[in-house]
Amino acid sequence: MADEPEEPQNPFKGTPFEQFFAQGLGGLGGLGGVGGQGMPDLNQLFGQLQSMMQPYDGPLNWDVALDLARKTVAQSPDPSPTSAQQNAVADAVQLADHWLDETTSFPSGVTTASAWSRAEWVVGTTDVWKVLVEPVARQSVGALGTALPEEAQAQAGPILGILGRAIGMLLANQVGSGLGTLAGEVLSVSDIGVPLAPAGKAALVPANVTAFAAGLDVPEEDVLLYLALREAAHQRLFAGVPWLRDHLVGAVTAYAEGIEVNVEGIQQRVEEQMRGIDPTNPEAMQQLLEGGMFELPDSPAQKAALERLEVTLALVEGWVDEVVGQATDGRMPTAGKLQEAVRRRRAAGGPAEQTFATLVGLELRPRRLRDASTLWGSLRTRQGVEARDGVWMHPDLLPTAADLDDPLGFREGASVPEALSEEDFDAELRKLLDGPSDPEE
Repeated sequence: MADEPEEPQNPFKGTPFEQFFAQGLGGLGGLGGVGGQGMPDLNQLFGQLQSMMQPYDGPLNWDVALDLARKTVAQSPDPSPTSAQQNAVADAVQLADHWLDETTSFPSGVTTASAWSRAEWVVGTTDVWKVLVEPVARQSVGALGTALPEEAQAQAGPILGILGRAIGMLLANQVGSGLGTLAGEVLSVSDIGVPLAPAGKAALVPANVTAFAAGLDVPEEDVLLYLALREAAHQRLFAGVPWLRDHLVGAVTAYAEGIEVNVEGIQQRVEEQMRGIDPTNPEAMQQLLEGGMFELPDSPAQKAALERLEVTLALVEGWVDEVVGQATDGRMPTAGKLQEAVRRRRAAGGPAEQTFATLVGLELRPRRLRDASTLWGSLRTRQGVEARDGVWMHPDLLPTAADLDDPLGFREGASVPEALSEEDFDAELRKLLDGPSDPEE
């Protein structure tokens, strides 16, 4: 094996991360290293990089992510749900669906109802997480190369490939840690507003339901039924509105496509954040990454996609809040307390919400849930259940952010016939969709 080189070279010279290693490795004195230059052992650095270079498909290493997610879950007891818990979830979802039949025109969307452990939640939601996370990860990695000048791209091509895989490995660690954290908090597969399981598969996590119920002074069976109502309502909406799932995922993808990389800005932030960091200390490097070293400001396109996503999620959560409120009215005295607890949980966010923001690169917490619930309730009161649910026929009919500013005024001037036939209802919605007729037709 060759002796240590006299003048170790920066392997990332010419890339946006030249300063990461030049400043971080060469500029930090007292680290010890080769050639008396204050450089750490490059063999150690390359060994760390080599461990991140193991072959994998896609923008990040999902095997590593899932392994870390399982290890994160395993840090706390995670027993498999008992047969009694499985039966309790199945019975609660069945009763919830029966109650919801009276409050919405959408039929049941549940085909199976299960109780999951936290580890089962990780496995059962992975396919959807891939759809949500990979566009952002792919664009983040790819944007580093396209942001360089053309001549720099040619020189830095091989290094950028290595850097991309290294970043993919770092992202895998963030995703794995994030999924493991979320698994310890989520109550169901629809808890974040986006269905994370295959269509029709309803599931609750009894261990987390018990923890959620602990401080509410409400019988746990009431908590389970209320959460089953929310889960079943989510399932109905996404089954009854076929375009909705793709609409939400499309907003996440649009956010990713709007990523813009400011190379000079990255180098400046890297240089600032590397001061005082020991790059040979894995914990210090992880804190640097978690501290937002790779975070980029939102571009105008991203801000538009984010608003579209937040409004749609608020409408989803508000609709669920409205129909569950109708279903429990006069049946469940504790429903009001549970509704407020769920609203506060979503509004306040918490570790799970922050983790999701890290996973996808944006915040998926609906900030306008109360306004959306008021809007749907007002529309139902004025025009009926069919008119309220009919708004979901097409994305162009959905309320906007401006409508949420005045939820009681949404479609205030619209009216419906006293006896609304199916043909009349379809005709009115067609008018809204098509707009003014073409005079040439």
